[in-house]
Amino acid sequence: MDDTHTQNNGTHTNGAQANASNADAQKAAPPNVLMYATGTCPYCINAERLLVSKGVEINKIRVDLQPELRQEMMQKTGRRTVPQIYIDALHVGGYDDLRALDLAGKLDPLLKI
Repeated sequence: MDDTHTQNNGTHTNGAQANASNADAQKAAPPNVLMYATGTCPYCINAERLLVSKGVEINKIRVDLQPELRQEMMQKTGRRTVPQIYIDALHVGGYDDLRALDLAGKLDPLLKI
């Protein structure tokens, strides 16, 4: 049996092409990046710059404008400092943690880039 598949439109693809298409579709789905931050925190600014430079959209929660959300952040992370960054369900930590992941080559796979 060969590794050829018939798509709905009647064209044929081999298994490698189908797997590549599936991988591209999975890679294209952007991650949900959540960052608890304040407007004046230099580490928050650096984290945002790093993520934006990678083309990532950030869902930012400003705990200086919504202090009740700092409590939420502290309960979720066990930390008081900002930024606190999540990529999907993974708690990355702060800017230093984010930067360490980037330098180790582990950030891009998490960001699906």
